[in-house]
Amino acid sequence: MKIYHKAYVYLTCGSRLLVFSEPDHPEVGLQIPGGTIDPGESYLIGARREFIEETGLVLDTAFEHFADQDIPFETLKDHPQCQTPPDQPLRGRHLRKLFHARIDRIPQEEWEHFEMTPSNGGDPIRFRLFWLDLHGEELNRPGTFFAFFNDPLEALRARVSGEKA
Repeated sequence: MKIYHKAYVYLTCGSRLLVFSEPDHPEVGLQIPGGTIDPGESYLIGARREFIEETGLVLDTAFEHFADQDIPFETLKDHPQCQTPPDQPLRGRHLRKLFHARIDRIPQEEWEHFEMTPSNGGDPIRFRLFWLDLHGEELNRPGTFFAFFNDPLEALRARVSGEKA
């Protein structure tokens, strides 16, 4: 099974979390900005690059590593959180480093951005980015998130509230 190195950024402003959906693929749940690390690139540098590519935002803030995930997607093809468009199957084992970044002010409530260079080499991907309350109902509903992006939310809530996870 091929291994993919990934980095994702959980950006918060107070108790609000930046998430995105793919309007052209509504069957895919909410996601967190990030993606595949380039050869020779560190997870941190990859997290910053992927964040900019997917959001259009350039942040002057620390990215703190707070969790890891090891997800063997090829063994989870029928899992409800792993449903993708037919032309974009999830392959291999994804080793993820998750980073947390905090900002003091929300730059926009909602916006669209295109990732021009997807790692699968396909057409640009349209993202709709917006903020949700970490303690709100939507983030706790089953099926809201794609590909296990909801798994570290309890640790993130503890970080945001200043508690130890």
